[in-house]
Amino acid sequence: MALAFRRACSYNFCMSDEYFLTDISARIWDSKYRFRDHGEIRDLTVVDTWRRIARALASVENSQREAWAQRFYSVLEGFRFLPGGRIQAGAGTPHKVTLFNCFVMGPVEDSLNGIFDALKEGALTMQQGGGVGYDFSTLRPRGQPARGVGTVASGPVSFMRIWDSMCATILSSGARRGAMMATLRCDHPDIEDFIEAKRSPQMLRHFNLSVLVSDEFMQALAGDKDWPLVFPLPPGDEPSGDIVYRAWSGADKPLPCRVLRRVRARALWDRIMRATYDYAEPGVIFIDRINRLNNLWYCEHVSATNPCGEVPLPPYGACDLGSLNLTAFVRAPFRSEARLDQGAIRDTAAVAVRMLDNVYELSGFPLPQQAQTARGTRRLGLGLTGLADALIMLGIPYGSDKSIELAGQVMQTICHSAYRSSVALAREKGAFPKFDADKYLQGEFIRTLPADILEGIRGRGIRNSHLTAIAPTGTISLLANNISSGLEPVYEFSYWRRVREADSSLTSFKVADYAYSLFRRERGEQAELTPAFVRAADVEPDSHLAVQAALQRYVDNSISKTVNVPEGFGFEAFRGIYEQAHKMGLKGCTAFRPNPVTGQVMVAEEGVPGEKQCCFVDREVGVPGGA
Repeated sequence: MALAFRRACSYNFCMSDEYFLTDISARIWDSKYRFRDHGEIRDLTVVDTWRRIARALASVENSQREAWAQRFYSVLEGFRFLPGGRIQAGAGTPHKVTLFNCFVMGPVEDSLNGIFDALKEGALTMQQGGGVGYDFSTLRPRGQPARGVGTVASGPVSFMRIWDSMCATILSSGARRGAMMATLRCDHPDIEDFIEAKRSPQMLRHFNLSVLVSDEFMQALAGDKDWPLVFPLPPGDEPSGDIVYRAWSGADKPLPCRVLRRVRARALWDRIMRATYDYAEPGVIFIDRINRLNNLWYCEHVSATNPCGEVPLPPYGACDLGSLNLTAFVRAPFRSEARLDQGAIRDTAAVAVRMLDNVYELSGFPLPQQAQTARGTRRLGLGLTGLADALIMLGIPYGSDKSIELAGQVMQTICHSAYRSSVALAREKGAFPKFDADKYLQGEFIRTLPADILEGIRGRGIRNSHLTAIAPTGTISLLANNISSGLEPVYEFSYWRRVREADSSLTSFKVADYAYSLFRRERGEQAELTPAFVRAADVEPDSHLAVQAALQRYVDNSISKTVNVPEGFGFEAFRGIYEQAHKMGLKGCTAFRPNPVTGQVMVAEEGVPGEKQCCFVDREVGVPGGA
C-alpha cells in the first residue's frame, strides 16, 4: 500500500505491524478479522491473516497449491485486494460460518407455516454470519380474508416486525450484527404501509427497505395516470371482475390479479419520495431493468437484493464479494506525474476472480437450497473501493468530467479482466452448471463485451454467471486505513466514528481520511489542500449519478450508492434525483438527507459523538444503498 510504514500504536498486537496507520484500523482487524481459536491468538499480525486467507483459498486448487497461495498472498498484502468480510474472518478457521456475505432467501409462502419456515431459514443463515434479503410481496394484504381459519390477514409489514425481533435476538446472542433487506412491489396493496413503516425510529431498525418499481409504473408516472394495486387470485378461483395479469414475485408465469383499488401514480411516487426525504427510506429498485439486464435472464427471475442492494439475486442466491483498493495502484501521489496503474489493476483483478471462485469449494452454506442455487451460477461480485481517495491522490476532483471518465475506464479494466479470467477458468475447471451458450450470449449486458470475450464464451464457456458489483465496503475500507468507501466521495476528512466492542460496548475514535492523512504526512499540517480535496457535501446530485452511471456500464450485478444531500435541500429537487436516475439507466437509487429520525451518517471532528450522529462500524451492511 502507498506509504505503508512501521508505527507504534496503543495496542500491543500491532507494535511491530507495519501496515496499520491508524489505531481504529488495527482495532477493526483485532475485533473482526483476527483468528482466535478458543481464545488463543493464531494471527499474530495482519500478515498472518493474509497468509491464512491465501492458504485456505489455495487449498481447493487441483495442483500448484503453494504457488497459488503465494499469488493470492501477493494481492492481499498491503490491502491491495479486499475480499468480503466473511472471507477475511472465516477462511482457514474451524468456525462454522459461511464465507458468503449475504443471501436472498426463498419465497415467503402465504401461510402461517410458510411464514415461520422462512423465518427459521433466515435465523439459521444469520446465525452463520450471512445477511438476508426477502421479497414480502407474496404475503396477502392487510384485511384480506385468510381462508380456512375465518380471520383476516395482518399484512406483510406486521410479519416483518417478527423478522426484526428475530434479528435483534441473533445480535444479542453475540453473533455478527444481522442485516436484512425487505422489498415490496409497487403494485402491492400494502405499499403505503411499507413506505411509512420506518417513520418511527424504533420500527424495523434491522431492515433496509426498497420498493420494486416496474417499467409500467414509471410509464404511468410519466403519463400522470392511475395505478392499480393488486394481488393474485387464490389458486382455483376463476378470473372475474377487475383483473390484470402480473409476473408476480415467486411465480414463473404471469398470474391473474384482482385490482383492489387504484391510486394516482404521481401521488404514490410522491409518497415514496416524501418518506425517503424525511427519513431516508425506502430506496427504489428498478426491478424490470434488473431482470432485463440479468445475464441469467433465461433461467431465473429476481425480486430481491442483498441488504445493501449491490447484488440482485434469485431465491437462495448468495453474494461472493471482493474489492480492489484503488489507492494501492496510485503511483507518485499528489505530484504532477501521478497516475493510476491500470496494468496492475488488470492483473490483480484476474487473480481476485480465481480467489473468489474458490470460495464456492471452500465455504459451507447454512441451507442446502443455498448451496444448490449458488453453485449453479457461481456469481461473483468483484468491485472497487477507495475511488474518491485515489482521485484526490491523482489531483482530480470527484464529480468532474475527468473523474467520471477515469472511473469508467477503471471499471472497464476490472470488468474485462474479470470476464477474461472467468473464461480461462472455464477452460480449466468447467463452466457454471446453468450455462447455456446461445442464451447467455443473447444477454443485453453480455452483448456489450469485447469480441474476444464473446468468442471465448462461445468456445469455452464461462466459469461465473456474473463478475462485477460495487459494494459499500464500510468495514473493510476502514480496515485498510480508512480509505474512502466503494465509489462514494469522502464524507469528511476528519470525523468521529464508533466501534462496537466484543462486549457490545462502544468506543469512539477520531479518525481521518486516508488520502487526507497521507497528504498531511507528505506536505505538513499547514499545507493548503489541493482543489481535488472534495467532500460529499461539495458534489452535486447530478455528479453523484454521473459517476454511478459511468461505472454501471461495466457492472453486471449492481452498485451500492447513496447520493448525499444537505438537510436544507428542497423536496422538488430531491424528487428529481430519482427520476433522473431512471432516465440515466441506473438500476436503482438511494439518497440521504440528514433528518431527525436517522440523524447524520458521521459527525465532523469538531462535533461531539452521539448515539444518532456517529457512524457505527457495525452498520456497514445497514446503511441504505442504492442498486
